[in-house]
Amino acid sequence: MSARRLATGLLAIARPLTIAGPLAAAAQLVAAAWPADARADETHAIAPFSAHYSADWKSLNVGTSDLDLKQDPAAGTYEYTWRITARGVFRIVYNDDVVQKSWFSVNGDHVRPEKYRAEQGDSKVSIDFDWSGGRARGESEKKPVDLKLTEGIQDVMSIQIEVMLDLKNGDLPKTFKIVDKDEIKDFLYTLEGPARVHTPLGELDTVVVASQRAGNNRVLRMWFAPSLGYIPVQAERSRDGKLEFAMRIKTLKR
Repeated sequence: MSARRLATGLLAIARPLTIAGPLAAAAQLVAAAWPADARADETHAIAPFSAHYSADWKSLNVGTSDLDLKQDPAAGTYEYTWRITARGVFRIVYNDDVVQKSWFSVNGDHVRPEKYRAEQGDSKVSIDFDWSGGRARGESEKKPVDLKLTEGIQDVMSIQIEVMLDLKNGDLPKTFKIVDKDEIKDFLYTLEGPARVHTPLGELDTVVVASQRAGNNRVLRMWFAPSLGYIPVQAERSRDGKLEFAMRIKTLKR
């Protein structure tokens, strides 16, 4: 497996975790199906956490993935980091981690991104969100970025937290606009229903949702656990119905 191919695989896992969103009524029906104890710790806030995942390419384990959410209570902001690391022989041919970070605030139960950074070797993306000026500006792989902001726009990391909040509140939109590199892209959402999955954390009830860009044959499915504050415990990306990449939770600290 070449370094370029492995890089493509790891980055595919790191694409926006945009998931499918139901009508509000459907979301409420799904939420009502969960046992009371599975929803006991639900609040409108997002609690800091650190989650560790395996990263698989088809049936082959190629690395690990880590999600880390930190909060600065004094500033009222959060820092969210996603790191993907190749392992074993793959580390020899691909030694640069994929690292993405988003700094954001939570206002009215919704996420507002403030800045986004991504790095993979010499490839870098840096975007600052100027909400007062209504622009997202920065640089993506040495190309300038200057995009018009509208309310609700997310970056490829902050969207994950926004989705978790929306699932908690039973009000996940059908679409999201996301700043991805030097473009604003629309993603469509579909609720696929509840599923019970076996994990190293135990048997968990989850909400399965899927997302894809219009006209794209790649679908990302995610399994969110209500009892864990809707932290994602599993993700799979398929193309033409065939599984390409997967992430599965191994450990969680809260």
